[in-house]
Amino acid sequence: MDYQNQTCTESDVAGASFSIHPMSNRFIEIIKSALTDVDTSKVNLITDDVTTTVKGNLVHIFDVTKAMFLHAAKTGEHVAFQATYSFGCPGDSKVENDMEDYEDPINAELVKGIEQYVAAKFSLYPFGGDNYMDIIHKQIEAMRKYVTVSAANYSTRLDGDALTIFEGLEQVFKATIDSGSNHTVMTVSISANSPSHMKKGIIEKTIDL
Repeated sequence: MDYQNQTCTESDVAGASFSIHPMSNRFIEIIKSALTDVDTSKVNLITDDVTTTVKGNLVHIFDVTKAMFLHAAKTGEHVAFQATYSFGCPGDSKVENDMEDYEDPINAELVKGIEQYVAAKFSLYPFGGDNYMDIIHKQIEAMRKYVTVSAANYSTRLDGDALTIFEGLEQVFKATIDSGSNHTVMTVSISANSPSHMKKGIIEKTIDL
């Protein structure tokens, strides 16, 4: 891409680039199973040797990334998840998909009932306004109604159920967009089934594949 000649325009394209890292000798099987079993028909998906990128309707972006992570985490293996969510990126290209005709998350049944403790950190970046710190602080406080929230270096830590954390992340991301942010970015790191969780006496509930 020619970045020097790229034209910055308003965009309503949502997307996420993410990576799943199972700490297991079954990592290839776990990753391929997630990519195969999760319904990605409502997003544009591109996978390379670094990340997987999905673009489309914001509802489906969170639906697919959540399902991918939980499908891997429910194996009981230690799984790390890294993602960058974006909405309104200047110069982003429109996607050709019929997601406009279907607003409901299509992987809801796949992840329904999965109880999975996770530890997570997230950082929110609303671009295009002078009151960005007020927006960030407001959304950090909003996360408290979903999960346990605590301070961390360059991020905010979240502890709790994976489904609840993803619900909270989706809601605060939408709220940031609605606040008037021209371009909204959120980075997320999530860890499931970590040995350190067990050392702290946290009981993790998983569902076998």
